[in-house]
This record gives sequence, C-alpha cells and structure tokens, in this order.
Amino acid sequence: MKSTLLSRRDLDFLLFEWLRVEDLTKRARFAEHSPETFSDVLELCEQLATRYFAPHNKKSDNHEPSFDGSRVTVIPEVKEALDAFARADLIGMAMDYELGGAQLPVTVAQAGSAWLSAANVSTAGYLMLTTGNANLIAKFGTPEQVSTFVKPMLAGRFFGTMCLSETQAGSSLGDILTRAEPREDGSYRLFGSKMWISGGDHEMSENIVHLVLAKIAGGPPGTKGISLFIVPKYLVGDDGAVGQRNDVVLAGLNHKMGYRGITNTVLNFGEGGYLPDGEPGAVGYLVGEPHRGLAYMFHMMNEARLGVGMGAVALGYTAYLKSLQYARERPQGRPVTAKDFAAPQVPIIEHADIKRMLLAQKSYVEGAMALALYCARLVDIQHSPESDDELDKATLLLDILTPVAKSWPSQWCLEANNLAIQVHGGYGYTREYDVEQHYRDNRLNPIHEGTHGIQSLDLLGRKVTARSGTSLVALEGAVAETIAAARSAGGELVELAGQLHAVTQRLAAVTTAMFASGDIEAALANSAIYLEAFGHIVIAWMWLEQVLAADGKPGDFYDGKRQAGRYFFRYELPRTTPQLDLLESLDRTTLEMRPQWF
Repeated sequence: MKSTLLSRRDLDFLLFEWLRVEDLTKRARFAEHSPETFSDVLELCEQLATRYFAPHNKKSDNHEPSFDGSRVTVIPEVKEALDAFARADLIGMAMDYELGGAQLPVTVAQAGSAWLSAANVSTAGYLMLTTGNANLIAKFGTPEQVSTFVKPMLAGRFFGTMCLSETQAGSSLGDILTRAEPREDGSYRLFGSKMWISGGDHEMSENIVHLVLAKIAGGPPGTKGISLFIVPKYLVGDDGAVGQRNDVVLAGLNHKMGYRGITNTVLNFGEGGYLPDGEPGAVGYLVGEPHRGLAYMFHMMNEARLGVGMGAVALGYTAYLKSLQYARERPQGRPVTAKDFAAPQVPIIEHADIKRMLLAQKSYVEGAMALALYCARLVDIQHSPESDDELDKATLLLDILTPVAKSWPSQWCLEANNLAIQVHGGYGYTREYDVEQHYRDNRLNPIHEGTHGIQSLDLLGRKVTARSGTSLVALEGAVAETIAAARSAGGELVELAGQLHAVTQRLAAVTTAMFASGDIEAALANSAIYLEAFGHIVIAWMWLEQVLAADGKPGDFYDGKRQAGRYFFRYELPRTTPQLDLLESLDRTTLEMRPQWF
C-alpha cells in the first residue's frame, strides 16, 4: 500500500530524474556515497517515520507537554522516536565526517527529514533545531565548543535550541534586553528572558544547548550590539561530563493551536533559581566575536527558514495524499449528466470540482517540494564548489530564494491543507481525521522563523537590491536557461516557456519601476503582495523544470506531472497579473489608512 506521508515516487523523480543528485558523488565531499546510499537513507527515514514518528502524532497533539512547576513531562513515545533516529546515526547526516556526521548531501538529508515532518512535525522539530544549532557552533565555535557541545548533539545525547525573541521585542531583535556580563575566566553571565523557545525544556536528553542572543555593555546600539552565547541547561566539565544545573529557569509553557507535541517555553536566565557557584547569572560562552551575534545566528535562522518551509511542504503533502485516498474511496453522488438515480454512486474523485481541489493541492505541494529540494541542492554546491563562479552563483540564488522557500510553502501548502479539509467534507474538520490537525500544525509556519511580512521585506528591501540587484539577475539567468531548454524541446513546452518568459520580464520591469520612483515607502508598502507574485513565478519555474524533466516519458506518473504543470500555468500563474499591476501603481491605500479609521 502506498504511503500517505509522502510520495517516494515523486521524491525519486525530483532527486534522480530532475536534480540528478547522483552527480554530486563526483565531488570530493560526497565521493564516498552512491545513488544506492541515497536511496537507502530515504528508505530508512521512511521506515523510521512510519514506525516511530507517525503512530504518536495524534497522541502528542492530544496530550501536550505539561509542567508541574519543577519538571516538564512529555509522552514517552517522543523520546522513543528521537532515540531511534539517533541510533540510526542520522542527526548529523549532512555534517562533516570528523564531527561524527555522515557527510550526505543536504538535498538527500532534506528529503529524508521531510518524511519525519510529514509523520510528526512536532517530534521532528526537536531534531531540526538540534541540527541547526550544531551546524552554527561547528561553523563559528571554537574547537573546544565543538567538542563539548556539537558531538554530543549529533550523538543524540544533547538537544539544541535558538533563543532570539523577547516579550517586549518580538521580531524587533534590536530591542532585546537580555544582557551578558564578562567574567575573568572568559565566560559570561546572562540575565534576561526569552520567549517562544521551542524545545526549551524537557527531560528527554542529558542536556539542552541554548544559543542565546544578548548584549554586552558598551556595544553599539540596536542589532549591531548583539552577541551570541552558548548557554547549556547543565554545565559541562572539561572531561565532557554533565554537571551542575545552570541558572536557566523555565517560567512556563506556551499552548499553541498546532505543533503541540514540542515544548514551547518562556525561559529566564539569571533569575537566581540555580546558582552554579553562588554567583548570580546563567553561565554562557561567547560564540565568535562580540557584537557579531546576529550575523552568526542568521546561519541557523536561514537553515531553520528552509526547514520550516520543508515542514510546511510535508504537512501540505501528507494532507493532499490523505484527501486523495479519501476521494478515491468515498462514494457520493453521480455524474452531472446522469439520469438514472438507481445507478450506484461514484467516488467523489470523479467530480470535476474535487479534481480541481486535488489538482490545486498537487500543484502546490509538488511545486513547493521542488523548490525546497532545489534550495538544498544550492547548499550542497556551496559545500563543494568546483569554481568561484559556481559558488557565487549558488550563493546569490540561495539568498534570493530563501525567503520564498520559507514563506511560499507556508502560505500555499496551508491552502493545500484547507482544500484537503474541503475534500473530506464534514469529516474534514473532525478530529477523527488527520487533516484538521495538519491544518492547525501548518498554520504556525507563516509565523515561525520570521513572519510572511518580514520575509517579504527581506526579499524586496534587501535581497532584490543587494549588490545592485545581482541576486535578481542571477535568478533571471537561471530561469532563462530553463526557458531556452523548454523552447528547444518543442511542443507544449514552448507555450509554457513563453508564458514564463513574459511574466518574468514583467516582474523585472515592475521591480525596476518601483525603486526608480524614489518612493521607497510606497515600494515597500505592498511587499507581501510582491512576495506572493514573486513566489508564484518561482514555482511556475519549478513546474517548467519538472515538465521538462518528464518530457517524452509515458505513464500515469508523468501524465500527472504534465497535468499539474498545466494547472499551475493556467489557474495559478495568472494571479500575478493584477498583483504586478498593483505593485507598479505604487498604490498607497494601506499607507494612507489611519488607525482611527478602523
């Protein structure tokens, strides 16, 4: 029976027929691997997801972590799943051999992790945070920090978090108040409070490694004065042994509409709950140089943004497959031309509107999956560049695509969840069916790791204009290569290529006009609309790539790819025309609205 978590057939198509990940084995970094290795990892991830992660998804949703004032309790199945993944040596599957990783391509690791998110996004969240934390320390930490904290994380003994936001600051990190005071031994003592810390406290690991943003007195104002610190829940001795409790105190748990299985916490640092040596403050260790903490943290934030995007894809994908299965099995009604009411009812998948909703879901989730894996492939090129030009191109593309890869799936795979509920009819919003939980879980992703609005300002206000628009030019060049290949292939691909060429040219012209006006306030006022239009154009590109990879290949799978591509170009890409019109007009409706008018 086919899995309703993800489509292995689709993953194989994207990885091996389109992205040709086997070519990565020609690079020194991945030379010890093979296509068989990649397939084995995907198979193992699917097995772990099916056996350990999926079975407790509803249970962890119904039985949230609890806090009795001293200890956090999480249902035991969560730890069982995490331990199983650690025993398989997969936590660091994309990290360097010398760290204890498997040095697999990130493309393969992301595809493998998608199985876990589709099965149980809450439990998978502990792993995503731990891997991101470990990657940051491995890149910017000292050898001692790597040995003390990274290697135990990859072994599954320690877990990791990221501690950025504060109640009064929200996403405005320049306004954080957590402070760090230096000590003679080179360590620091931290004082402050952090909010929305996923995985912030539990009893499932020997230790929790917090990466905390704080300010050192005398530093520059705003974000330029932020430093980054490692603050473990328990202090670690020179011999690597876990010792005394650090002064990190759980103030309480947040209760969310989704992702209920992962603890989400308020943490207080240095409130006096635990005093390692009788001196107040949580012991912390500076990562890198003072006042460069936000730059370092962006390494984890960007990785987490790609991870959140993939999580959104996985949630949309599994709901699509479950609604597809339901539509095949649920008899209701008869064809609109039927006259004989004594005839048996037909499965609802025979009805045109159900096909429309299923096609929409398919176009969203398979398009978004392609984008997520394409971005992962760019990371692999960064890790194994064969020339400076190749590295520069991959970096430019990844910079401009990261906000899209985070936000577009968070918006449109959520819409796929919405349609999955609709396909189920009244059953869709009952708790007996999975799709209502998938919607609740996915609704958090437009906020996780930077809201839709923040990503849109990052795209339009920074990435599009960076280095005089070099990233946008690189993207236009990559899209142009696909268009040229599609035109050379002939047939229907020529028409699709023409549509994509026209809308890409329009996007470039509108972008230029917006900034040429000199009215930056008006240009940025509708940045969310820009991100949506930009994202739809990028996903159309992903669909042209897929249709091109499927060209000339017979069979239901490839026919389905072609039809979903047609759907996106005919039903979805035209949405961008009025959006680009609005952006070009520099409409000031939102700017001119006054708070008292609401």
